[in-house]
Amino acid sequence: MKSPCKMGQFFYRQMKFTDTAEIFVKAGRGGNGALSFRREKFVPKGGPDGGDGGRGGDVIIEAVSGIVTLADFEYDRRFQAGHAGHGSGAMRTGSNGDDLIIRVPCGTLIREAGNPKILADLTETGQRFTAAHGGKGGRGNSHFATSSRRAPKFAEKGDPGEEKSLTLELKLIADVGLAGFPNAGKSSILTAISGARPKVAGYPFTTLSPNLGVLAVDDAQVVIADLPGLIEGAHEGKGLGLQFLRHVERTRIILHVIDLSQPDPVGTFRALMNEFREYGQGLDKRPSMIIGNKIDIAGTESNSQLLRQEAENLSLPYMAVSAVFGTNIPELIKAIADLVRKTPAAKSEINSSSEIIELPMRKSSGKSSREPVKIIRQSDGSFRVEHANFEKSVARINFEHEDALQKFAGLLKALSVEEALEAAGAREGDKVYIGDVEFDFEPDTVS
Repeated sequence: MKSPCKMGQFFYRQMKFTDTAEIFVKAGRGGNGALSFRREKFVPKGGPDGGDGGRGGDVIIEAVSGIVTLADFEYDRRFQAGHAGHGSGAMRTGSNGDDLIIRVPCGTLIREAGNPKILADLTETGQRFTAAHGGKGGRGNSHFATSSRRAPKFAEKGDPGEEKSLTLELKLIADVGLAGFPNAGKSSILTAISGARPKVAGYPFTTLSPNLGVLAVDDAQVVIADLPGLIEGAHEGKGLGLQFLRHVERTRIILHVIDLSQPDPVGTFRALMNEFREYGQGLDKRPSMIIGNKIDIAGTESNSQLLRQEAENLSLPYMAVSAVFGTNIPELIKAIADLVRKTPAAKSEINSSSEIIELPMRKSSGKSSREPVKIIRQSDGSFRVEHANFEKSVARINFEHEDALQKFAGLLKALSVEEALEAAGAREGDKVYIGDVEFDFEPDTVS
């Protein structure tokens, strides 16, 4: 990226534009609870005092100003938040893991990879979305003391952090979008009004992705996007089609750039508006301005008058310019700045659906959880027990602790797992899997 360069009243920045990215995010693991007993002079049999583990760090995606592309994610695609500290004696809780903040441009849509559902739509500076929640810390053995079990010799492990593959899609939030059919001179106009240096040549589809310029007028910055040229049928995905129209959706104003040297500029403008109308999203009603380009070419005066009349009929501002020779460019800059000031930026509500939803594990009215366990017989003859909260609870058991098996047996009994396995055909010695835990089915030992 080039550093800002002064050009009298204006400056420019050129940026590599990337509007989609695939990333992998992983939140931090929760800390383990401590297995500890109070040991002090004159207190030979102190009670359990194991503290809880800390909570793992979250992965948070934040929309910020000053970034207008997803290009950084071409190389950095894996993101890991901090792990939490373990609990310790004297009821000391482990430290929480550090959150990881990923900064993206305003206008970024977030989806789970392969799923069209939008998890979040970050349109304003400062909006945040928790993409992956940190794991919950395990409880220390102090939590498990009861009147009948005064010295519990087990504590919980922390939960692993969430991990997800995400698709980021940028719908550009530019103040101004330059729209027009190929070779209309949009890139030349961007060069003339902002000092940006897009690739410019005399053939269609020079611009294959949006070029961005930043125009500074009276301490206000206006982001201008030279968007890829449309062709008729773009709303059906022809040519660059939907890739182009996606970015037009969020521009505050649209500058329709029409080549005055073509035989029918009014017909060209109407065809352009038809693409917007067919695409929908109100693009044909967006605050607009018509720019007739290439008045430096002989014989364009009559075409300019026809296009001006069309603009007046639609109550749209019109300006004829020559991007190559700079004719009327200062006036165009002023008109753009005025129109931007009068047009507020569109707002969109953030939509977050990444909250962890847990199934009930408590007994209610003497009955076990409302969600029964699911037993799956696998092709190798083993069995897998599925139940979201049950699997999570089993994963928290630290089997290195002395009373861990007793805790495990209690969980099996609470949800009638033994009965469910027997009903599914499990016999003594069969392999059973609960999450990552494997054991041999021995019903007598857990009854």
